Amino acid sequence: MPETVSRMTRTAPVLSLLVSSLLTLLFMNLLPNQLHAAQGSKAEILPMQKAAPAAVVIETGGTESELRRQMRTKNGVAELHTSTVLFSQAPTGSFGFIAPQVLGMALATQSPDLALERVAPTANAYEIHKLTDGSGLLVGFMQGELVPQVSPSQRPKNIRIALYSNPSGKAPVIVAVPLVKLMVDRMPIRLDPRRPDSPVMLDMDLQGSANRKSPQMGQ
Repeated sequence: MPETVSRMTRTAPVLSLLVSSLLTLLFMNLLPNQLHAAQGSKAEILPMQKAAPAAVVIETGGTESELRRQMRTKNGVAELHTSTVLFSQAPTGSFGFIAPQVLGMALATQSPDLALERVAPTANAYEIHKLTDGSGLLVGFMQGELVPQVSPSQRPKNIRIALYSNPSGKAPVIVAVPLVKLMVDRMPIRLDPRRPDSPVMLDMDLQGSANRKSPQMGQ
């Protein structure tokens, strides 16, 4: 019996080393497959985690529908296939709509995600584009004199902009600004308080080249 115990004692370290080696080899074989699966995953990275895209401006004239069509073509987005979806789960290369008050609340509270609808819930809804890289752009209309300040991808400082849900003589230029660079401290204002479907205006800060440091928001 003592001889058997001695043999088992000598054998234990060898077995332990063998098991450790086998586990190491198994891990090394599985790791490339896991990395490949992660790289091919369809999971989207939220806009707050990505480098912000540059603002997009279209300065040609046209009706609202024509301007929106041009912006969608330029950004390479198509209509959502589902009625309602969170931005983080929406397919890349798609666009949806969000009610002004819901958008204002989400931006003011830095909500972790945005609920998009395939069909505009109101006539004054804002349009949101999810680009092929997963980042998000908020579409609206602004005054022509602000365009030179919005267009550069690298701005030395923040600028205050008013983004309208629909075009008007005061705000005829359609723009798409990166969600990740927007800071909002108030809710949208209806231009005609007596009309629920009146165009709205949202005051916001468009930050410079650095992204804001805040909770992640769902491009």
